[in-house]
Amino acid sequence: MKNRRIIPLLVYLVVLIAVFSWANQLFSKNVSSVPYSTVVQLVKAGHVKAFVVEGTTIHMELNTPINGKTTLSAVLADPEAFLQELKPSLDEQLASGVLESYHVIPPKAFSPYELIGPLLIVGLILLLAWVMVVGRANNSNPLNNFGRARTVLGVPDGKKVTFADVAGADEEKQELQEVVDFLRNPEKFTAIGARIPHGMLLVGPPGTGKTMLARAVAGEADVRFLSISGSDFVEMYVGVGASRVRDLFDQAKKVAPAIIFIDEIDAVGRKRGSGLGGGHDEKEQTLNQLLVEMDGFSRTEGVIVLAATNRPDILDPALLRPGRFDRQIHVGRPDVKGREEILKVHAKDKKLDASVDLKTVARSTAGFTGADLSNLLNEAAILAARDSRPVLNMEDLNEALMKITAGPAKKSRVQTRKDLRETAIHEAGHAVAMYFLPTHDPVRHITIIPRGQSLGATWYLPADDSANLTRNQMYEQIVSLLGGRVAEALFLGDISVGASNDIDRATKLARDMVARYGMCEKLGTVSYLGGGEVFIGRDYQTTKSYSEKVAGTIDDEVKTLIDGAYAHCKQILEDHSDKLNRVVEFLLDKESMSGEQFRALMEGRTVEEASATSLFDGFGEDKRDT
Repeated sequence: MKNRRIIPLLVYLVVLIAVFSWANQLFSKNVSSVPYSTVVQLVKAGHVKAFVVEGTTIHMELNTPINGKTTLSAVLADPEAFLQELKPSLDEQLASGVLESYHVIPPKAFSPYELIGPLLIVGLILLLAWVMVVGRANNSNPLNNFGRARTVLGVPDGKKVTFADVAGADEEKQELQEVVDFLRNPEKFTAIGARIPHGMLLVGPPGTGKTMLARAVAGEADVRFLSISGSDFVEMYVGVGASRVRDLFDQAKKVAPAIIFIDEIDAVGRKRGSGLGGGHDEKEQTLNQLLVEMDGFSRTEGVIVLAATNRPDILDPALLRPGRFDRQIHVGRPDVKGREEILKVHAKDKKLDASVDLKTVARSTAGFTGADLSNLLNEAAILAARDSRPVLNMEDLNEALMKITAGPAKKSRVQTRKDLRETAIHEAGHAVAMYFLPTHDPVRHITIIPRGQSLGATWYLPADDSANLTRNQMYEQIVSLLGGRVAEALFLGDISVGASNDIDRATKLARDMVARYGMCEKLGTVSYLGGGEVFIGRDYQTTKSYSEKVAGTIDDEVKTLIDGAYAHCKQILEDHSDKLNRVVEFLLDKESMSGEQFRALMEGRTVEEASATSLFDGFGEDKRDT
């Protein structure tokens, strides 16, 4: 151990001596070793063309090269005696032109500024050596810390989180409660021979609260919480990631019982063999070390690993086997009850108007995650503050919802009457087609005010949280997506590029029906499109699992399905052209139409009877809970 401490000091000493030698050569004069007698002989023999005596040094320019050199320098012990001795010869050579000139420069007075450069270099070297030696003693050397895990001990904002702060995830909290019970009372499990899972993987879409759940487990169990991101392990230097994994578990063992939380673990847990470096890839070495630490020869009593990802399909199978991540907890999108609870949690620090009904907002935001709902309330609060209002109301929530889904309104954009009419016909085509499709979600709002990249929009929101789509529902979605293009062709006599996104979505939906979900009678109940995603490294190209004949049949069936939906949509709009024209005229006059106003127009009622103007129309009268 002592030798290890001496070796760095010896290295610093050798480097210091080398730098001193370099500095001495840099700042010293380049003086040759010509003896005094040789200088005298050269001058007397007329070989010197000119010379300068500067202090105690003489610099000579020769008439003829000597040993390939035309200039020589030497040190004079007594410059005055040298000049006095050679004065007769110098005068004679000057007169004959053999010696062109000579000068005597008095010695320059010593200046302390000459020492600044060398002293700065020496000072920097000594400072660097001191920092490295002291850093090694205090374990604060940056080089020593390079292989240490950059963990965050405790929650980032210092606020303790419990299960009461997490809403809309009752089943997930129940699964994690066992981890809390084990950390609080491990003897209860070990006495009966039970073993708590080494790790739990939280899987779900972004924004569903996976990180919040991990923080809540640590808060409930009242144990140390070490969090780190998967990308923090990865460096360009080989071996650093594995070193950080070891250090992470060493830190956790020292403060056990503890929870290690690895966010976005897919950054380091990808399937092995997926990198261009093969088994020597830095990410694979990091993953191997993680596998060993979780269930290898290392003992990790009292340390539980929680990890989060939204890409479980690309994780290495060895990471998911029992003994490592024993359980996968799926954190899905909340249902209507969960959304209402989440809205109540995020609304605690918001000032809401009495008109705000969070239950209605929850019903109208099917598919929203916890992060989406938090953003919705925040955007609404910003809108209220922008208008200098003390509280936010339903109109703020309505505008925030439209802003999130389609972008901010561009009311200042100047459009011609022709452009507005084309947009109104396009959006009316979507809305009328949706209304006469039995299984389609109801229309909630129509506008021809530009938002984001679109010139107009037709919103339809599901009335419930059903995630199961039937063949007829998917077909009717294709019909409604083609409504804009069909309306343009029927009522404008021309088509525009505005339906490009609708066509892309309709084509993808039709191809999924034919080749993925087995909804085509001609091809049968066979899936030709794999659900997995090929990523670079594992496969260099995508190969089809079916023949060219089947590929041609798929293309034919997709086109047949699209053509049938187009004809269906055309029939609907032709049969109800009068209603479509009424919607167009209303949009040209008011620019926006609420879902209630649209339904009143479709049912033959006067639009003035329907005064609702938000996306939340109709949700307040939902009878499902009564």
